[in-house]
Amino acid sequence: MRSATTGTVSGCIVWIIVFCALSICIFPVASVIGGFTSASGFAMKTLGPYICPEGSTAQSHSYATTTTDENGFSQPATAYVLQCVDANGEIVKEDPVVYAFAWIGFIALIGLILTAILSFALAAPAGVLIGRLFNKNKTNG
Repeated sequence: MRSATTGTVSGCIVWIIVFCALSICIFPVASVIGGFTSASGFAMKTLGPYICPEGSTAQSHSYATTTTDENGFSQPATAYVLQCVDANGEIVKEDPVVYAFAWIGFIALIGLILTAILSFALAAPAGVLIGRLFNKNKTNG
């Protein structure tokens, strides 16, 4: 009974270590992918039903604007806005920010789920590797 408990605890510790190591890589990549794809029509159509009032559909709208660079000079830029349009073609709601944060969070969550799945798959090989390293140290020490 004691070895089963020890094996379970060490397996969980190995899984946590593997999860942390993988999430250091996968989470930032997923967040960057979410940031780049947040202005896509697919992202807006996916989140539109959650953000737009009932009876309206989501549309992507872009317009020319300016931004300030690191030296304080104005630079041309393009802004993207999610617009909720009713059946008459009138804009009933406009969301320039929330949809993008929600999309980035959604993609980051997918990255964390992928990390958890990969951690389960890689925890056993990592545990064997750690066990061999500790056994090698015991025989040398």
